[in-house]
Amino acid sequence: MKTKILNIIGAMMLMLTFVACSEDHTSDLQLSGDCRVEAFALDGYEGTIDFATRSILVRLPEVYETSAMKVTSLAISNGAQCNISLGQTLNMDAAKVMHVSNGDVFLDWTISVLRDEARIYQFVVNDIYRGNIDQDAKTITIYVPASVDITNLVPTIEFSANATITPASGVSQDFSQPVTYTVTNNSAESTYTVTVIAIDKPKALFIGAASTMDDLDPEAKEACLWMMSNVEGTLYASFAELKAGTVDLDECKIMWWHYHKDGGVDGHDQFVANAPEALEAVNVLRSFYENGGSLFLTRYATNLPSFIGATGNDEWTTPNNCWGQDEDKAELCGGPWDFKIYGGHNDHALYAGLITGDDPNAVYCTDAGYHITNSTAQYHIGTDWGDYPDHAAWENRTKATILGVGGDGAVVAWEYPAKDGKGGIICIGSGCYDWYSYTFEAGYVENFHKNIATMTKNAINYLTK
Repeated sequence: MKTKILNIIGAMMLMLTFVACSEDHTSDLQLSGDCRVEAFALDGYEGTIDFATRSILVRLPEVYETSAMKVTSLAISNGAQCNISLGQTLNMDAAKVMHVSNGDVFLDWTISVLRDEARIYQFVVNDIYRGNIDQDAKTITIYVPASVDITNLVPTIEFSANATITPASGVSQDFSQPVTYTVTNNSAESTYTVTVIAIDKPKALFIGAASTMDDLDPEAKEACLWMMSNVEGTLYASFAELKAGTVDLDECKIMWWHYHKDGGVDGHDQFVANAPEALEAVNVLRSFYENGGSLFLTRYATNLPSFIGATGNDEWTTPNNCWGQDEDKAELCGGPWDFKIYGGHNDHALYAGLITGDDPNAVYCTDAGYHITNSTAQYHIGTDWGDYPDHAAWENRTKATILGVGGDGAVVAWEYPAKDGKGGIICIGSGCYDWYSYTFEAGYVENFHKNIATMTKNAINYLTK
């Protein structure tokens, strides 16, 4: 009975509370305030305020120090307060959040800066020939075969975000004389001089089975485009063109063959079956090598030296431990992949200027988020297989010098030194040496993978000097 009476009293008190609230219609919450940002500037540079996204963007010159910027203008709604004050110095190397409150209402605004960059990042004509860009001199040089009509080339240009370019990308141009391109982005402006050079005597060749570089597989094409952008006087040549003698080799100092095949090319017999175009041109390649021309051979192209007499004997000494995955099923790297520098060759030109990590003997090649086919053409070392019981036996039989090994000691990088009037050869068969990832994981940042281009440039410079 007592409990029932208490419940009745509690219910009556609750009803009185509801009545009081409904009759009063008042609250302690202050919800009428506005939290707008009306004006904002850093170092005198006015910000663009986007009310929909609650963001403020301050545009700056292309070269500008952002680590200590002063708030020189700040206007917010009447009665509002914020966590940033007029005259305050901010480090704008990263975006800042400005918290604006007015009574019990608040809004957060994101403040960021954007430099008015005016740059050309990539310049390709006819979707094939990529220019070599000198950002300091603001020049772009493109080499094309003499058979290409340079009076009617169509450039595809990648340039700074928010910028405009004149003449426009995709518009046909006559490049028989240098053409200037102007990039404008707010306060920034840059003028590039583009020169197209038609050559009939290349200084360097990227070679392959495809009839044109555009027909190369994605892995080889990426490597070829890099070479054409970074090695002066480079052209692409097919094995058929070499065999037919339609490429003038008088001034050519180096050929690079980066041979990829999905699933791998495992050993001598598979190489013969899968690379007939190369073997049909083998006499031209042998003559080039014997007359002082150098070769850079990567991935399954590392089978070639024995076919052109570089091993100095009649034995077949092709990689005996090979495999690979399909490009569209490439393995995800959870972190950097590497191979090891062998025999104290840390000072070899191949390894100059690499980005280093914890292990001074490691050649780091990939980063987390990169997809790699792990296409490998290496030499297994050990008495269990019988071919090469140890590294010394391998060097004695192949007449080559070991430059790099895998974690199990397999030979993955080696050199046939130039001698007796013959050119030099550098081979890299490590699965870590990879040019193309079919996709990248979210947040991917390229760091160690830059070593692939650095090693390649080192090898080409070393072999051509």
